[in-house]
Amino acid sequence: MRITVPSHLKYILFCGVLFYLPNCYTQDVEPRRWSSLPLGINAVGAGYGYTSGDVFFDPVLGAEDVIYTGNGFVASYVRPFRLGNKLARVDILLPVSFSRWEGLLNGVATSVERNGLADPRVRLSLNLTGPPPSGPKELQEYRAAHPVFTTFGVSLAITVPLGQYSNSKLINLGGNRFVIRPQAGFVHYWGPWSYELTASLILFTKNNDFFNDGELKQRPLFAFQTHLIRQFKKRYWGSISAGHNQGAASIVNQQFNDDRRSNFIGAVSLGASFAGNQGIKLAYVYSKTLKDVGATTNTVLLAWSIIFK
Repeated sequence: MRITVPSHLKYILFCGVLFYLPNCYTQDVEPRRWSSLPLGINAVGAGYGYTSGDVFFDPVLGAEDVIYTGNGFVASYVRPFRLGNKLARVDILLPVSFSRWEGLLNGVATSVERNGLADPRVRLSLNLTGPPPSGPKELQEYRAAHPVFTTFGVSLAITVPLGQYSNSKLINLGGNRFVIRPQAGFVHYWGPWSYELTASLILFTKNNDFFNDGELKQRPLFAFQTHLIRQFKKRYWGSISAGHNQGAASIVNQQFNDDRRSNFIGAVSLGASFAGNQGIKLAYVYSKTLKDVGATTNTVLLAWSIIFK
């Protein structure tokens, strides 16, 4: 069944296909993760992203001048619901990647391809303040009565190790371990503008089946992201985003590696709604490593979403 959603809520739902790269598990840049959604709706999305850039491996691996190119596809599902007297939502993300790495391995030109399912992710979010759980009409009335307000929220995201993985390969689409992300943040609204800030602690479980029957542990990663969003008229919106993360040094076979990650991520996106319950989004994401190990990439994404009961 088709559902009519007020225009100021549509673009919130059309952010549902995340800025997500299957090979970049550390941090997404997703605006409006704390925005209130009306009860009784489902949002389904599909997206495509093309990524290219330079990858910098630990010198001990002998990999140099590595270039990554990837075509990523992602399906998403979002469902808001009532949890006590609070508004909650569940997000499910299913990514597929067609990736290629090419460069020099010990001075010899080499290329590697991986095609298939990457690790899916489930996130449960809870808004602690802001509009109460209600339908589209009530949310519209709340926004009209409160042109300036702030919502605080918490969430827990879990990446599930179901992606393509083999311990005989150093490069995989899946991680063969759980990634657990507790998050806290807020979004502040004033008229057509909103500002959002989110802090994350990213935890990694142990991979007991690492490359060549090894064991991989990884220290936590600390991350934050921020977004400034503007609603234009009824159908259009735009945002600029930035994020940073640091940490996640690895321990392989009980040996500590000085390979901490530190990345800057910037993004811009434009979206539009149409046909009453559908939307499209175009985004550009730039990721730059601030350490000797990591990746510097450019990504262009196109996403589509539909809302229904």
